[in-house]
Amino acid sequence: MNLRNAEEGKEYIIKDISTDDDELEDFLFSLGCYSGEPITVISHLKGSCVVSIKDGRYNIDKNLAEAISIG
Repeated sequence: MNLRNAEEGKEYIIKDISTDDDELEDFLFSLGCYSGEPITVISHLKGSCVVSIKDGRYNIDKNLAEAISIG
């Protein structure tokens, strides 16, 4: 399952980030978005979703949300 399919308000654990873009992966790591970390979808917006990672909230576009596998 990926973030696009996640329920709002429920905490998930990041399983994997499926991207070939090393810069994007490094950026997500700097936000605290990596395997084993908890993530919560705050809301789904048109074409994106707002997520909570550690103490921050971020707006993630649909392509990136589909690349983040959760469980």
